[in-house]
Amino acid sequence: MRGGSGIDQRRRRIVAGALGAAVSPGFALAQGKDAARNREIYLYKGADREKKILEGAKKEREVVVYTSLNLKDSVPIVEVFERKYGGVKVQLWRSSSEKVLQRAIAEARAGRFGCDILETNGPEMEAMHREQLLEEFFSPHFKDLPPAAFPRHRHYVADRFNFFTIAYNTNLVKANEVPDTYEDLIQPRFAGRVGLEASDVDWFGAMVKAMGEEKGLAFFSKLAAAKPEMRSGHTLIAEAERLVVKGAPIRWKALKPTFGRPNAIGVARRAPHPNAALLFADFMLSLEGQTILKERNRVPSSRAVDTHLNKFPFEMIDPVITLDEADRWEKLWSDLFLKGEKIRKESE
Repeated sequence: MRGGSGIDQRRRRIVAGALGAAVSPGFALAQGKDAARNREIYLYKGADREKKILEGAKKEREVVVYTSLNLKDSVPIVEVFERKYGGVKVQLWRSSSEKVLQRAIAEARAGRFGCDILETNGPEMEAMHREQLLEEFFSPHFKDLPPAAFPRHRHYVADRFNFFTIAYNTNLVKANEVPDTYEDLIQPRFAGRVGLEASDVDWFGAMVKAMGEEKGLAFFSKLAAAKPEMRSGHTLIAEAERLVVKGAPIRWKALKPTFGRPNAIGVARRAPHPNAALLFADFMLSLEGQTILKERNRVPSSRAVDTHLNKFPFEMIDPVITLDEADRWEKLWSDLFLKGEKIRKESE
């Protein structure tokens, strides 16, 4: 199964600590003025929008991006952006999703606002929204995005997706054996032949809620009784697709319901380079930027890009499962599959 990391206790303490930070009246007033100026830029929809943004970005000369997208995929995007918009340089800082969240909160608490763009996993983006570090923005490329790309508050938007799917070895699983439903996984023919990622707690929570709690927990109890191999380290759809292209005997399949987690992009509420931030967000969501993601075997969020990597029904995991309900779902998962052991998290 494919998935991503949850937010652990330490990360939740960071968020809780930031929520309790005191802010002086003078600091809050200055913050409000900068945020109001940026919001006006971010939501402008006039006919001269593109011209104004580009002129403003070239005056600002740079955009500072914090991302968890690995360098082998993020650097090619930066290179194309800088060639396209000569004079606007990208200052890229790449780390894990947890560290992106930590740095953004720590800098805000210290009154330092040097970041323009935040791009990382959905739960971390939701945590930053709760911290009021992000601002709503408009892009003409929104028209190409599915409804699942937008949270209700619209303070970030998915630029790529990670989906929870099955992957299988074609040398070991015959064509007529490939599961069509999750219930197929608990059939006797798959006993001892199924592997699960040991930290897929948010997928577990989403599945149980979708099935209905009684039915969902009964299904996972049966799956646990079949003794699946618990593994650490995901094979992303991106990686599985690369293996397929190279001729490896690997295929992947999306079963219903297919849940995903967005990797999202947001503009910083107090961005020092708001025009450049909006220019970069536009580029990431454009056909050109989304095509680069596709070429890197990432799953683009835009429906303007022709790819089989997102041509199936899907829905996003509610970040509430990760941010607010993690303790409950982690205990249930651990008791079922890990003999009560602590869950070891992964981070992008």
